[in-house]
Amino acid sequence: MTDSTSQPVNLETATFGAGCFWCVEAVIKRLEGINSFSSGYMGGHTENPTYRDVCTGQSGHAEVVQVVFEPEKISYEELLVVFWQLHDPTTLNRQGADTGTQYRSAIFYHSEEQRIVAEDSKAKEDASGRHNSPVVTEIAPVSRYYAAENYHQDYYDNNRAAPYCRMVISPKLAKLGMK
Repeated sequence: MTDSTSQPVNLETATFGAGCFWCVEAVIKRLEGINSFSSGYMGGHTENPTYRDVCTGQSGHAEVVQVVFEPEKISYEELLVVFWQLHDPTTLNRQGADTGTQYRSAIFYHSEEQRIVAEDSKAKEDASGRHNSPVVTEIAPVSRYYAAENYHQDYYDNNRAAPYCRMVISPKLAKLGMK
């Protein structure tokens, strides 16, 4: 006899780029309904990119976080609400002091339904009046995902004392009411 509560039956995947993947991962992993998460690279042309490749700006890849979530606990729409809150979607290829195409705001959709929801959500965010400039978030089909090197995974929780974590990620979590 199997325990039906041990494994969720219905899981979906979402992939977001919102600046440094350390920041995105630190927020996303704290949401109820997240089954797994991974920092990585997507949207470029270089095969098997390394962090060094992506940082050159020549790979075309964005730093992304790919999440597997339980839609019964958190919907794709709810994930997008958090996505808009955790970064500035009006700055092209920049989040704070982090600059370059790898830091672009991007939603990589995994289905036609996700594309429609993402485009609607972007239009609502753009019309919300919360920003002084237009939302420039890229909405593109999912492409090959490359997991980042191990030291990038769960970076914040493994490096809370690091200056970037204390000065950038901790205040972001506090702003969103997270620890």
